[in-house]
Amino acid sequence: MNRDSRIYIAGHQGMVGSAILNNLNAKGYQNLILKTHQELDLIDSNAVKQFFENEDPEYVILAAAKVGGIVANNTYRADFIYENLMIQTNVIHQAFLHRVKKLLFLGSTCIYPRDSPQPIKEEYLLTDPLEYTNEPYAIAKIAGIKMCESYNLQYGTNFIAVMPTNLYGPRDNFNLETSHVLPALIRKIHLGKALEENDWIAIADDFNRRPLEGMDGSQGKKQMLAILSKYGIKPISNQMNSDLQNEEDFKNVSVEIWGSGKQIREFLWSDDMAEACAFLMENIDFIDLIPKDQPENEVRNSQINIGTGREITIAHLAEIVKIIIKFEGKLVFNTSKPEGTARKLTDVSKLRALGWKYSVELDEGINRLYRWYKSSIYHTTNVR
Repeated sequence: MNRDSRIYIAGHQGMVGSAILNNLNAKGYQNLILKTHQELDLIDSNAVKQFFENEDPEYVILAAAKVGGIVANNTYRADFIYENLMIQTNVIHQAFLHRVKKLLFLGSTCIYPRDSPQPIKEEYLLTDPLEYTNEPYAIAKIAGIKMCESYNLQYGTNFIAVMPTNLYGPRDNFNLETSHVLPALIRKIHLGKALEENDWIAIADDFNRRPLEGMDGSQGKKQMLAILSKYGIKPISNQMNSDLQNEEDFKNVSVEIWGSGKQIREFLWSDDMAEACAFLMENIDFIDLIPKDQPENEVRNSQINIGTGREITIAHLAEIVKIIIKFEGKLVFNTSKPEGTARKLTDVSKLRALGWKYSVELDEGINRLYRWYKSSIYHTTNVR
């Protein structure tokens, strides 16, 4: 890519797309094509066709997707498979028709089997059943990988598929109904800290910026306390009917975490992911990603993992967040709740062999994200 190349970033307002946008801006790319969801609905094939005809991008970064945590994936199964299939099908096909020079398709490491050997190599794709709770989303992303491979093989396109591990960073989803584990931990423990300090200004500010079930900070303390309790943030004494005037009522607070805490995950700072994507767009082509040991007539597993190659238990992760936020209360693990795959660590040797490695360690990334979270929520309000 040249600095004046016409580059379309699909999904530039999300955590992934915004990180890539910031990265390319910092590198001096001057001709970035951006459309909000309101301006361009990627599920609408006619609208996507018209967009490509009008804008004629040379490069495409497909970061637009419907994403969410365990609850969202398992509850809205039809929405996740339909919307993601439509988005990627429309964009990838139009990129082919309009002779786009290179396309980068972003998926997720949830495409790999639930009980995959660890660390997970690209070659493990489609070797065993998927994790049930996110199966529709994973199948859609697998279809995107196969679309890229198939168009490359049949038509000679240059479409690359990358599979980032669990991402976190600015503009993450902190909605406790749909968020992934790390932003959920940060928000819940932040609210737990505010509750133990009897800081209703902070709680109301949080509700104002990110309403919970439609409730903002204009509600009374009792109403907000009831919502907090629903999401597992509550006084250990559970004095729900107190007059809420005694600060001692909230000195001992517990925060509930789904699962046993034994699940093992890998986390990658979103800016590192963006740097990896830019590196691949600037330096790597599809032909560089074809496994050397495969027969020429059986090209598969050309996707590339993006991650750190380092892992942590959810319990340890929660303790790190607790220390950073300075929460003094108790973490309670609810084993009746779903917790997903037991372990998910990516093998990133393929990416490292190409010349890229992550730079932000997890504790530093969580510190950065918590600073961003606090700066994006605070403003004064009255609490009754």
